[in-house]
Amino acid sequence: MTNYLRYRIDGGIYFFTVNLAERNRTLLIERIGTLREAFRVVKEAHPFKIDAMVILPDHLHTIWTLPDGDHDFSQRWRQVKSAFSREIAKEERVSRSRLRKQERGIWQRRFWEHAIRDEEDFRRHVDYIHFNPVKHGYVQKVADWPYSSFHQYVHLGILPVDWAGIGISESGLDLE
Repeated sequence: MTNYLRYRIDGGIYFFTVNLAERNRTLLIERIGTLREAFRVVKEAHPFKIDAMVILPDHLHTIWTLPDGDHDFSQRWRQVKSAFSREIAKEERVSRSRLRKQERGIWQRRFWEHAIRDEEDFRRHVDYIHFNPVKHGYVQKVADWPYSSFHQYVHLGILPVDWAGIGISESGLDLE
């Protein structure tokens, strides 16, 4: 198995982007319950905190805080992907390379991670996560996307329900 060079911090906070292999599929929201259960099972076995998350049809963004003394986010992602994949019918295209390795073709093999540097970096990534469904044209307002931690942020009084409800050029958000 390839061991990618990754920046690892014990107890670190990380932003991730994880994609389906076939970006035209809508599997993540079609099987949202299966995805939630995969996260629940993995969190129970290997604890971590989900600070923010958005699930889109073909990819997701999330911020995790790992426990003190632990930096193994790769194992957690392998287990989340595996738990989800086991519950999905084998309908996806599978490349020869994946066939040789007896892999499914649901997820892209790799994922993108970024170690959060400070509170401002954290805030910017949370904003990016919550605004992502609007950016991709799924909804006009952040509050209209059901698969987002935005609703928890509103419930906790961290963000107003109409956050980013104005046009992007008027919002002052730096989301790129």
